[in-house]
Amino acid sequence: MPRPKTHDEALRVKLLDRAGVLLSTEGPKALSLRKLAADVDTSTTAVYSLFGSKPDLVSALYIEGFRRFGRRLAAVPRTGDPIEDLVQLGLAYRASALADPHLYPIMFTKSVPGFEPNEEAVRLAAEAANALAVIVQIGVDAGVFIDVPPTSIAVGCWGIVHGLVTLELNGNLPPDFEPESGYAAALRANARGWLKPEVFGA
Repeated sequence: MPRPKTHDEALRVKLLDRAGVLLSTEGPKALSLRKLAADVDTSTTAVYSLFGSKPDLVSALYIEGFRRFGRRLAAVPRTGDPIEDLVQLGLAYRASALADPHLYPIMFTKSVPGFEPNEEAVRLAAEAANALAVIVQIGVDAGVFIDVPPTSIAVGCWGIVHGLVTLELNGNLPPDFEPESGYAAALRANARGWLKPEVFGA
């Protein structure tokens, strides 16, 4: 296979995906620019041209992960029902993690010691999380959620889906747990737990 003659977007994405796989399967020590270039059948010059240094590559990985994640969450249609919207957002969270399991660790774990996201990376992560904050705020404004800080609700909802996803990606879900229905049931029960008693019983 001839090496690419241009350092284009397709090569950039290919390098990022391969870098993510190396990190998630072999750890940060496996992520050398020389090995990455060889695995993708390009030159180290191409890697340096597209990303610069190894820390810049790691930062690009983090940013790419949240770009994809944010697009998927933003694409979830709103139903007008805060509970159902929270469930659908949680299912989209899972779908995004399963689509890019090689990017998930760098987004949500300290998979690269010493890595600190830059300003752009922090902004993208916050924008992705905003989809959840908006749905929670709608529920608060509508008077359906209990009187606690919206952040508490958002973090609680995030925690349950993140926990389930982490178990699934690590192969730790029980064999009799059916993800398609199990996720929806767990997410719905959690979301309903934030309802005011008078709304829950309605």
